[in-house]
Amino acid sequence: MRARLALMTRHGLHFPVRFLVLLVAGAAMGAPGARPSEPAVQFSTDAASASVSFLSWDSEGGGRETRNLLRAPLELRVCQTNQATRLTGRRKSPSARQTELVFTREGGEITWTLRRARRGLIMAFRASGPEAKQLGAMELAFPFDPRVTPTTVLPARWETNGEFHLPAIISAPDFGQMLLSTLEPVAEVGGPGHSHGSSGVQSGRQIKPAAKERTMVKGRLLGSRAKKEVDLILALPRLAEGQRLVLSLTPVRLPPPRGLKDRSLWPAARRGWFGALQSSAQWGDAGHPFSAPAGMLANNVISDPASCSLWFYADQAFFTPELAPGISAMSLVRRTLDWWLDEKVLPDGEMICYWDKAHFLDANAGPLIAAWDYVDATGDLPWLRRRIARLEFIADYLARRDVDGDGLVEAWQSGNAGTLREPMRSCAWWDALNCGHKDAYSNALIYRAWRSLADLEARLGREEGKLRFTQQADRLKAAYARTFFNPETGWLMWWKSEDGAAHDYASPVVNGLAIEYGLVDQARGRAILARLRHKAAEVGFNRFDLGVPPMLVPVRRADYLLPNACGVPQRDDGTDTFGYYMNGGITAGQVLHFLAAHYVVGEGAEADRILRAMLGRQAEGGFQNGAVNAYPHGIDWTTWDGKPAGYEGYLADSFRFLQAVLLRERSFRARLYRPLER
Repeated sequence: MRARLALMTRHGLHFPVRFLVLLVAGAAMGAPGARPSEPAVQFSTDAASASVSFLSWDSEGGGRETRNLLRAPLELRVCQTNQATRLTGRRKSPSARQTELVFTREGGEITWTLRRARRGLIMAFRASGPEAKQLGAMELAFPFDPRVTPTTVLPARWETNGEFHLPAIISAPDFGQMLLSTLEPVAEVGGPGHSHGSSGVQSGRQIKPAAKERTMVKGRLLGSRAKKEVDLILALPRLAEGQRLVLSLTPVRLPPPRGLKDRSLWPAARRGWFGALQSSAQWGDAGHPFSAPAGMLANNVISDPASCSLWFYADQAFFTPELAPGISAMSLVRRTLDWWLDEKVLPDGEMICYWDKAHFLDANAGPLIAAWDYVDATGDLPWLRRRIARLEFIADYLARRDVDGDGLVEAWQSGNAGTLREPMRSCAWWDALNCGHKDAYSNALIYRAWRSLADLEARLGREEGKLRFTQQADRLKAAYARTFFNPETGWLMWWKSEDGAAHDYASPVVNGLAIEYGLVDQARGRAILARLRHKAAEVGFNRFDLGVPPMLVPVRRADYLLPNACGVPQRDDGTDTFGYYMNGGITAGQVLHFLAAHYVVGEGAEADRILRAMLGRQAEGGFQNGAVNAYPHGIDWTTWDGKPAGYEGYLADSFRFLQAVLLRERSFRARLYRPLER
């Protein structure tokens, strides 16, 4: 491959970098959206401000590195008297191979060298002059623009105070991931390099990982939801004369999960896989519910953590417990779990869902499922022993919500027509729908949660707990299909309200989830799926690149959050906003259950047709448009013709549909569903 030429820009020299990734040997030809290309990095420096004005990458080699990830220059700061001041300097002898930014202050000098390397970008900081150490500690500030993509960090370790340790993956969804590491130089920067293969890329010095990396450099992740800002700030150590600090940015490509037999779709899924793992920045007033601490799995880096969504991310992490050497996805799951269990449980065992919103049944079920994911993936029984009482506490809250003793868990909300009004929310993740009382979505998750907890009890030899939660799950399963099956339609209704009315919206999501988890037998499951596919064709839906809608008929106004929620219809029959947000809008993550249901009942070809179409769209960045936070401009939800119909813009949930690439295979289903198979 020919080496790229340096590009001139009005900001200064623009350095594109091409390099080989050794972790995975190329994308599979013929996979949807896959490009067998080398990853790429680009950066520019600005002579006037001695800063990096442009930084971007594409770890999959798709050309996205031409769009800047920064909203302002990447700059070096000096920290004195609890304040960080931007250093001003000069640019020295830039070339297509490297550039130097030189900062002089109080008798000392810092040289910041940015250099192309065989595997990415090297940034070296060297001190000179007898008073160099008087410059003080330094900060390197990356001001990312979440409107482009919600760039976040997945580090080796988070501290309780919100600081993180290197190494860390800087994850820029749809652009790719770069491993940020501290390196220890073996030879002096400079001197001749040599070409590598046919790419024309010059190799750098011999460099090895620093022995005490985690104690050398820490960082903070700060954000503003209102301003749409993300700042990744690295605290660099003081450098005395002659000392040097070297940082590297190296591309990360996940290898296929162990045991995957058909790897043809993995290259297409790989780009988006990290999309479900969004560490929150610290944003908002920590004393107010509308805020987030740093390092929690969340909707996106400047959005909400939500307990009802935690299992979405934990299931994704379950299949990829290690993201890079020393960086565990499951440690992030554990950190988020502990925060919810310690900070967000009410005295009666009910868990807050988000902000200060309560009365969500899946707010309790989600962490129970996530706890099973964590323990099964890591074998961390000491953690389980410490947390089992707390897990039982939130599970017992759900058991007490079986108010009529029929085995199903009843919601606090009645689900009766016209009763859900602001500031109330529904009983589940579908918080703008009027689902309540006996809710099929929530009860399917509670079934999995109780089965998961019974399995955790068994691991600790707690037979009484195992028996108790097994029996509760058995009773729920026995009541589920007979309560929710609607003989008039031939599929499951969404909820049965307290007044006995059936609220049936021909839902591929609710029916898919029940079939996936074995709450209906496979013969009935196949019949349900066939009827839903026929219904989709009957109503004219054919945009399978978007996924499938969560319901195939409009939601009546009386079954929506009133009076002015996103997507609320004004017509009684719901037709005026059908296709917007939770009135039939499509969000990719929830499509997973419809796909998985087909694999469970042995009709994989039907699911593959949808999955391949969605992978093609995902490869083009079609499931997010940055942090928008304005309805209806976010494409985390779309209409049936692909127009924006959401508000987040980026919703980490969306990328969990990629789990279907694994769940196509029986062995992966057996691992994830093991507590359900009895």
